Amino acid sequence: MALSPLHPGEVLLKEFMRPLGLTAYALASRCRMSRTRLERIVRGNAAVNADTALRLAKFFGTTPEFWMNLQTRYELETTAFKIGKELAAIKTPKRVAA
Repeated sequence: MALSPLHPGEVLLKEFMRPLGLTAYALASRCRMSRTRLERIVRGNAAVNADTALRLAKFFGTTPEFWMNLQTRYELETTAFKIGKELAAIKTPKRVAA
């Protein structure tokens, strides 16, 4: 059985916010971003964009790439599931000898 794609908001909440006892309000305030935006990310209703990745990376001492990679992986996995039948129908051409 395959696992559901992991949204970056879930990682943010479970691996960063809860262990540090941070509320969305406190984290948003410290990162100088909208509390509403942060709450939407944590709920899985919004994506982590470059601006958010930079702010989270600065606050938590990670890299922006860490956050962007989580988002990219989530988007690839969810999209692959949605268009799986269409992807399966695409035939890779055979290589032509040079």
